[in-house]
Amino acid sequence: MNAQPDTGAWWARLDAAAAQLGACTNWPCGELFARDLPLAKPGQCSANGTCRLYRAADGWIALNLARADDVALLSALFEAEIDDPSLHRLADMFMILPVAHWRARATLLGLPLGVVGEAEALEPALLHASKEAPPRQLANIRVLDLSALWAGPLCGALLAAGGAQVTKWQDPARPDPTAQTTPLHAARLNGVKKHRVEPLNLETVACALHDTDILITSARPAALARLGLEPERVFAAHPHLLWVAISAYGWAGEAGQRVGFGDDCAAAGGLVAWQDSAPQFMGDALADPLTGLVAATAALEARAHGRGGLLDCALAPTAAMFSDEKTK
Repeated sequence: MNAQPDTGAWWARLDAAAAQLGACTNWPCGELFARDLPLAKPGQCSANGTCRLYRAADGWIALNLARADDVALLSALFEAEIDDPSLHRLADMFMILPVAHWRARATLLGLPLGVVGEAEALEPALLHASKEAPPRQLANIRVLDLSALWAGPLCGALLAAGGAQVTKWQDPARPDPTAQTTPLHAARLNGVKKHRVEPLNLETVACALHDTDILITSARPAALARLGLEPERVFAAHPHLLWVAISAYGWAGEAGQRVGFGDDCAAAGGLVAWQDSAPQFMGDALADPLTGLVAATAALEARAHGRGGLLDCALAPTAAMFSDEKTK
């Protein structure tokens, strides 16, 4: 697959759902999808340089050393001292064992590693369905955005562009790194939102949910549970809430334990180009903007039908929807 993903059908669905909620807008899709970074042309290394494709014994994997702590975990991943995390050193070690071994080790350690083409194409699914409520005009819908990076903030930005009242809430101890790394991009994603900077804890989050119609998160279930964000607890107190839960591979089971970012999840979804029987990245973190668009569309469609519950939106299954070729 060499052409960029075709998102036209999803923009049309977004338009239709927004119209049902009384909104009519020209989505600023070009600006919201753009990033302002001096990126390299992607190949077997991602455009931002943190993610690389490696051949394992029976397939290909994408390892993303996106955070400083990820490099320190390499010794634990290989169960051997890694003094030289160079390309050739890692490539030789990955080829020894199958993809299932590397995926299991990475899941245990919290490393972002995807197996190329592993994800099944899935649209967002409504889990923990709660009580239905009469649809409200989009301009009257209140959105609490607790997400970070690209996919979740893009979902919130699209809802804001349609007229929803979106509040971006950041914990000062853990700010969204996008503001530091790509300030212009962060301004596009979050500039039209209201902003709240306050520690996130059980009490403050519980209080905020009383005035929220749509909640957007992008953390794993275990991390959100520490804030009291467990589906049974949340929907018992807020039966009409729609919770857009963005994750790497999905909410439930082992999938909910896995870490992932836009590049490795795009590869896991098979959204790669093939050259000489080897995969290559097609663009910059493609699973992120695609998931932001799909999540916003699914959220408006759910609200247009008065539905609440946990909307399971995952990067890798979303990338797989836009891929026309799986692992070779």
